Amino acid sequence: MDILFATSELAPFVKVGGLADVAAALPKALRALGHKVTIVLPRYAALESAGLMFARRLSPLKFSLGDRSVEATLYDGRLSAQVDLILVDIPGLYDRAGVYGERGEDYADNALRFASFSRAVAEIAKTAAEQGAPYAVVHANDWPTALVTTFVRMLRVDAPALDATRTLLSLHNVAHQGVFPKEMLPTLGLGWGAFNPEGIEFYGKCNVLKQGILSADALTTVSPTYARELQTEASGHGLHGVLAARKGVLTGIANGVDYSVWNPAVDPAIAARFDAEDAANKHRCKGALQRELGLPLEPHEPLIVSVGRLVHQKGTDLVAEILPALMRGSSAQVAIAGDGDEALATALTSAVEKCHGRAVFVRAAEESVVHRMFAAADLVLVPSRYEPCGLVQMYAQRYGAPPVVRATGGLIDSVVDCDSALETGTGFTFAEDSAEALLGATLRGISATTTPAWSKLVRRVMKLDRSWDGPARRYEQVLKSLIAR
Repeated sequence: MDILFATSELAPFVKVGGLADVAAALPKALRALGHKVTIVLPRYAALESAGLMFARRLSPLKFSLGDRSVEATLYDGRLSAQVDLILVDIPGLYDRAGVYGERGEDYADNALRFASFSRAVAEIAKTAAEQGAPYAVVHANDWPTALVTTFVRMLRVDAPALDATRTLLSLHNVAHQGVFPKEMLPTLGLGWGAFNPEGIEFYGKCNVLKQGILSADALTTVSPTYARELQTEASGHGLHGVLAARKGVLTGIANGVDYSVWNPAVDPAIAARFDAEDAANKHRCKGALQRELGLPLEPHEPLIVSVGRLVHQKGTDLVAEILPALMRGSSAQVAIAGDGDEALATALTSAVEKCHGRAVFVRAAEESVVHRMFAAADLVLVPSRYEPCGLVQMYAQRYGAPPVVRATGGLIDSVVDCDSALETGTGFTFAEDSAEALLGATLRGISATTTPAWSKLVRRVMKLDRSWDGPARRYEQVLKSLIAR
């Protein structure tokens, strides 16, 4: 089938969160199953600085968004030998340093930026259908492209050829919904008839993600547990009722790992390569990272790593809170990498300064440094308060670092708690959202590193198959079912 994949992020060029990794890997995995996939993305300034080359289409794309006339230019390229790429350029909207904003503040015109992009995606699908080569599915992702589903439905009225095209909306993190004042409705390209409880209206405001959920032909999210959690008041972020009403078309599919990128057997960023059959070089990676980050050269002491955005969701404050007790209760070293909330960064900096050189915080670390941290780690902390899927824990497993995770969302789908003898399990889990629970699970993991069974656990987690092949096949089933309907 022919798939148009709309995304606001794409690793490694434009990355804010896990969506970027999925957007780079899933289309490639679907292509390996024999499907044609075209990614469509805004033409960000970062793509130019990355040195990518694109061909400008001879015919511009013109459309209306409410009472606004928009002229876009499309650029064609290839992400790889397997996946085509279309870039949408609209003057003044995407030629900026950030994706959604800068210095912790969203761009004031994000409603216009992503509504315009979403309408452009729908127009691309319409043009293809009218030329006799319809896309079987337009696959939108999260709130920045959620309106694609609505615009495709609207365009079907005057373009019957679009009836052959279905829409799929993937929910990567429902906490981010694209909520704007109701006065922005004309900017979004929708009429006031849509502003009602059965439409885009959400507590007196416009909710773009809600509108997309209601309009999509099918929905997926990024783990089976998260799909269930989203239908509860505790975890649905106000959309639990909407999602429960659409549960018949909602499927939870855990993300995979792109092993061409995240794999110590082929990783060019690490000091020495290793795999599950011979992990001896992991010690060399630890020593190299200790030298790089200025940690004591203690190859036999456990190294604890934390990598991720500095936000409340990720439990960053819990990591900062346990550092003093962790230093008192063990001989471990700690390496933390991330960027985000200024208050959380300050808390980490303060906590690290009290660790007498046994902990380090690398703010805004380059991705190559993150690779080296995984390769050196003995344990990786993922104390998220909620986690739709999570990739860090799966990266950690591949690099031989059993993760310490909170039992929520995709974390519990991908990590089985180790028994006391380490004969079963793939990490260490805790249930309570507290520093005490995180500390207890971490100390349990540290204690396990001294047991004879530790090497077997490391080998076991490295041999797990978290590749994209299985998830891609489940997406394929959803897409085929969608087309059949």
